[in-house]
Amino acid sequence: MITTSRRTLATLALSAASLVAVGTAVAQRVATDLTGIWDFKVVTENGTGTPTVTIKQQGDSLTGTYESGRMGTLPFKGTTKGNSFSFAVSTSGGATLTFAGTIVDNDTVKGDVDFGGQGGATFTGERRK
Repeated sequence: MITTSRRTLATLALSAASLVAVGTAVAQRVATDLTGIWDFKVVTENGTGTPTVTIKQQGDSLTGTYESGRMGTLPFKGTTKGNSFSFAVSTSGGATLTFAGTIVDNDTVKGDVDFGGQGGATFTGERRK
């Protein structure tokens, strides 16, 4: 009878651990949905820009617009995997700005920007509520 009780307890423990793992995976998937309007701060050696980034996420694909007073509204495409994401914005002058970031939490992102090999910057972003 003791063996049966230990097996039952072991089965229950494994079932509970599986439920926690599945719940965590689902929570991480929900947390990584970047769909929304984001207020970015792009910090360069020449100052800070504050573009608005509107993102639509479908699966691992990102599309949206990057809007700044200096460059206007520009479309972009990108991807996300786990807590990482990237997207590229092509400017009217032919340069490509590549954003590579990390999802800090459901409403915060941070990362680096490559200005097409002509320097770089860091950025943070907060989801607009």
